[in-house]
Amino acid sequence: MAKNLHHHHQHQSKNNSCTKFVVILSSACLLGLACIANLLWASSFSFSSAYLSIASNWVPQKPRIFVVPSAEEEPNIVAGKIGNGIEKRKKERVSERFLSATFADLPAPDLPWEQMPSAPVPRLDGSAIQIKNLFYVLSGYGTLDYVHSHVDAFNFTDNTWCGRFDTPKDMANSHLGVASDGRYIYVVSGQYGPQCRSPTARTFVLDTETRKWRSLPPLPAPRYAPATQLWRGRLHVMGGSKENRHAPGLEHWSIAVKDGKALEKEWRTEIPIPRGGPHRACVVANDRLFVIGGQEGDFMAKPGSPIFKCSRRHEVVYGDVYMLDAEMKKWEVLPPLPKPNSHIECAWVIVNNSIIITGGTTEKHPVTKRMILVGEVFQFHLDSLTWSVIGKLPYRVKTTLAGFWDGYLYFTSGQRDRGPDNPQPRKVIAEMWRTKLNL
Repeated sequence: MAKNLHHHHQHQSKNNSCTKFVVILSSACLLGLACIANLLWASSFSFSSAYLSIASNWVPQKPRIFVVPSAEEEPNIVAGKIGNGIEKRKKERVSERFLSATFADLPAPDLPWEQMPSAPVPRLDGSAIQIKNLFYVLSGYGTLDYVHSHVDAFNFTDNTWCGRFDTPKDMANSHLGVASDGRYIYVVSGQYGPQCRSPTARTFVLDTETRKWRSLPPLPAPRYAPATQLWRGRLHVMGGSKENRHAPGLEHWSIAVKDGKALEKEWRTEIPIPRGGPHRACVVANDRLFVIGGQEGDFMAKPGSPIFKCSRRHEVVYGDVYMLDAEMKKWEVLPPLPKPNSHIECAWVIVNNSIIITGGTTEKHPVTKRMILVGEVFQFHLDSLTWSVIGKLPYRVKTTLAGFWDGYLYFTSGQRDRGPDNPQPRKVIAEMWRTKLNL
């Protein structure tokens, strides 16, 4: 009996020793795993922090998608006589996905912008032409109910606004088509009057040396914000919107001009542009005609409104790029803009064999349907026919008027955003900015 008891105690002691050993070994393993996990977490955090410190300069800090988890609302108690009781209704809210207001912003480096003297008046949907060191800024809205009927001139050599003169009384006030041969500025069609009035077919030319105007043969039909450019001795006008401001035009006309005079009595019909609509850049470079961006549709006058009050309509902004071949018989489709872009008709300059485009508008927010402005600077490389994003503007802005002088990219006027986190349009501006381009 004693022997058995002794054997039992001896066996129990061995079991206890084994149990203690297992516990100690398990604790040691857990402690080791915890140390390894802590080390991995620290190194991972260090790498993530380093990455974020670099990436934060290039991408928006706020996520593009916000997810609100499902949550049960407080019971909505509604008193009602159902027998002798009270009816209770509970509403459940499912998970919802919200698209950030800044979702359309593209990663881009900051540029060192310097504020210059503001234009004499704010302008929206104005136009501009640079001739050597002089920058001519034409017409545009001051407000939706007031339009300008004059030209302001800026001198790049001393950075001053140096002159002002009137436009013809029957010339359009906004959404002009403009082009220049280095002395004469050709002004084609556009909208006459404030709000959302219809376009005109009238065409004019300005002699910038004498500051005298004369008329040219009118377009075959009125157009609103048509793509316009001088190419091989002919003034080309294409696209734009038709008389109701909304229907996109595909027609393409040209007329021979020289020294501010039309050499023909009528406009000639050319190959139609593949896609119609207003607010696109039209550029001649390396003896080729490029048409960049734009949109289909625009605001229309509210039916029956005596003041032609603007009324929102469906718009489609696109990033299409077309090039007309040397024989003017075929449009070639080129790589599109980095994102759809419109309201860029005078927002471009040519620098170092490339086209630079500043600001604009892109596709509307898919949920709120609000207009979204563009805050990037784009570069189209004419040798490779490719796009890149080279920087950010001081803010998002549409219908900028761009110039280039002595290595500096300038822009003035337009309608800017509501702030860094809100790309919707708000204030019509007169500000001018410049930055040194190193391309």
